[in-house]
Amino acid sequence: MAQHPLTDVETPAIGDIESRQALVRRFARVVSLAMIILCNSIVLIGLWASGINLDELAAPPDVFDSKQDICLRLGWQPVTEAAEPVPLCSEWINLSDPSGKTHQLQRELKFRQGPDGQYYIDRSERADYRLLILVLVVVAIIVFGLVAKWYLVGWYRLRLESAAGHGASLVH
Repeated sequence: MAQHPLTDVETPAIGDIESRQALVRRFARVVSLAMIILCNSIVLIGLWASGINLDELAAPPDVFDSKQDICLRLGWQPVTEAAEPVPLCSEWINLSDPSGKTHQLQRELKFRQGPDGQYYIDRSERADYRLLILVLVVVAIIVFGLVAKWYLVGWYRLRLESAAGHGASLVH
């Protein structure tokens, strides 16, 4: 008499599978927390070691605005496509700044004259790729953390299944 094929196979207890899944979920949470702490530490230590000032990197250059600033000193600044330097405000007080400190024109800024006769910052000289590089490094660290978590959780799952004697497959 032929027996049913499922009765010949030893099936694990439902509680055993659920307990292993609970262990894997708990391990995944611990690994996630550890990766969050590790990856954030790497990013923060990297920022500290590189010396990048995020305030300076992300902020637009500070320039004189005649509507809300009081000019204290004029300076002669070279202008792109102009034969001679022109007088521009090089030191001013910003009335909306509660600290009351004076603001100064950054030396590395280049100016050009617009079609309306006003002077504007010439941004065509060179691009600053430090912010782009910083974002790419952070993305790479996040991807590394996700891959490491995936690998560790898979490794732990296989270890639990092989310890339970269920002949875990190496293929996911």
